[in-house]
Amino acid sequence: MIADLLEALKNEGIDMAWQDFANCRGADPDLFFPERGASTRQAKSICRECTVREECLEFAIESSEKFGIWGAMSERERRKIRRERQIAVRRRKAG
Repeated sequence: MIADLLEALKNEGIDMAWQDFANCRGADPDLFFPERGASTRQAKSICRECTVREECLEFAIESSEKFGIWGAMSERERRKIRRERQIAVRRRKAG
């Protein structure tokens, strides 16, 4: 099933090869998808040291990932980045 998902993403032009180098590979997924109100400190710490942090974050932003810690950021933090990007695009178009 995961192979099918990766193939579908590849067909959409989304390269997921960065995941092979992620610090979270093999880590407990519960760290990155905590219960509401639970600490994200350990997950973000793992992410901050990751060599593919930017690729991970960009994937989550582009795919509007709604859950979990990606690239050391929560959904709320990623939403803020998406809004800022949308504002910047509108300003460029208007100017």
